[in-house]
Amino acid sequence: MVRKVISENTSAKVRYTLESVVANGTGRNAYIANYRVGGKTGTAQKVEDGKYLVGNYITSFMGFLPADDPEVVVYIAIDNAKGVTQYGGTIAAPIAKNVLNAAISALEIEERYDGMTKEYNYGDKRYYTLANVVGMEVKEAIANLKPFKVEFSGSGNKVIYQSPTANTYLQEGEVVRLMLGG
Repeated sequence: MVRKVISENTSAKVRYTLESVVANGTGRNAYIANYRVGGKTGTAQKVEDGKYLVGNYITSFMGFLPADDPEVVVYIAIDNAKGVTQYGGTIAAPIAKNVLNAAISALEIEERYDGMTKEYNYGDKRYYTLANVVGMEVKEAIANLKPFKVEFSGSGNKVIYQSPTANTYLQEGEVVRLMLGG
């Protein structure tokens, strides 16, 4: 038997708040464009013999999606990560993002466009959807691929093939290879 412990209204407010943690808070590294992801980061300093240990933390991230009607929940905890800034948002959230992306693929969860939009800060990695430039003149193709590094092969003035294919989601600065012909 499942017992109702909070109201639907309270649950909706909490899920909305946790979605904002991922879109614009400490959980930003778990953000997945076109999917509603909610979550909470955690950073706990460890204790031994009643004293806090210096530089020894458990970092964590609990995430779920879709934020408004969860199908997947993930919890990642990392004990005493070495060589990095020890915060849940910097260590555990990116791992959770990878797990959530795998769940999206495995469960065939549909993209949605009604979630919160991530507001980028200085230094954040930006991602873009790759345009279809096949058939375009080289100059036009380059203009459409501004966020990416473009490499060419072949000769000619028209794009006859591109890799990766159109609509792939890529990080700014990644390489897009164009084959020229015609």
